[in-house]
Amino acid sequence: MQDVFTDSETRAAFAGHETFPLRLLWLKKAYDAADPRAPSRTFQEPDAIGRFGVGKNMALSMRFWALGAGVLVEGNGEVKPTPFGRLILADNGGVDPYLEKIATLWALHANLAGQPLPSTTTYYAFSGVNLQEFDASALVSALEAVVNQKRWRATRGTLKRDVEVFLRGYVARPNAQNEDAVEPLMAELGLLREARGGGIYEFVRGPKPSLPDAVFGYALARFWARWHKGSPTLSVEQAAYGPGSPGRIFKLSEDDVAARMTRADQYSGQAWRFTDTAGLRQIQKINDITPLALLSSAYGLANPA
Repeated sequence: MQDVFTDSETRAAFAGHETFPLRLLWLKKAYDAADPRAPSRTFQEPDAIGRFGVGKNMALSMRFWALGAGVLVEGNGEVKPTPFGRLILADNGGVDPYLEKIATLWALHANLAGQPLPSTTTYYAFSGVNLQEFDASALVSALEAVVNQKRWRATRGTLKRDVEVFLRGYVARPNAQNEDAVEPLMAELGLLREARGGGIYEFVRGPKPSLPDAVFGYALARFWARWHKGSPTLSVEQAAYGPGSPGRIFKLSEDDVAARMTRADQYSGQAWRFTDTAGLRQIQKINDITPLALLSSAYGLANPA
């Protein structure tokens, strides 16, 4: 398996969530607090508990997930909404401010799993784990080997907690008492499940009927821009197997990816064209189109707000 950390990305993050997985209303609360902009310490100030209605550690976790999910961006001592955040969460014109649409969850997952930062474990789990089944300790050990190879700073205890948060965020446990475990936000996507009980997990590979083509296109555009910037074409194999690719993060087969790519002219507004010449299946870039423009079409919008 090729190294999933082969690009110029040399940093990694295995903490910041304060051991809490993403909750349903956190992104909207974080967005509202930072709209149109706010000091970076907004989630750390003494009044954060009252502002967000959560404990201090949860407020910090809220900030972590808002940044990781692409809702907020931080710089120059302030946090502010991203264009993605405005498209989804704005009070006036936001297409899904309370995350009621499955397209939104798929897009949030693409943001979290499609790049190494800030949730390195999520990225590695989807792009680096090729086992049919695995347990938490195996994932921790695999991450520990990468950490040692890259000389990153993270203890096994830190990696263990990060893996636990990842699993709690994607795997539903109906009999659990903790509210995060009962209704994890990303579990609705059905990407990861317990297999045979006893802490054994497996990714659910194959077609994803609830995944809109336009959200697939959004993830494909992000992958194209990050890993193959400047290339006028992108092959089915690259989109199916590359680290951070739609095939990896959505757990689609090569045939599933190819089928989605054959419809590229429809969800890209003719900006992309699928070709199959001499067995080489690929998309050609006819016109420039942004990931956000592609995502907008999943909600019936011609262009992002």
